[in-house]
Amino acid sequence: MTAVFVKSPLLLFQELGMTELILIALVVLLLFGGKKIPELMRGLGKGIREFKDAKDNVRREMEEGMKETEVKKS
Repeated sequence: MTAVFVKSPLLLFQELGMTELILIALVVLLLFGGKKIPELMRGLGKGIREFKDAKDNVRREMEEGMKETEVKKS
């Protein structure tokens, strides 16, 4: 079984050009309308922020656990 890892979901957007981004923006505008977009963007920003916070918490806990293990070995 092979596993595919993506470092960050945001890395996928680095490969998009300006034309693709404009097309995506137009589709979003048509689907949701101008009044709904700010609410969607706030929700997206909040979700990304929560994801980063959770990722940082997991990293911090792992580092603390590794430090505790190193101290016990000494």
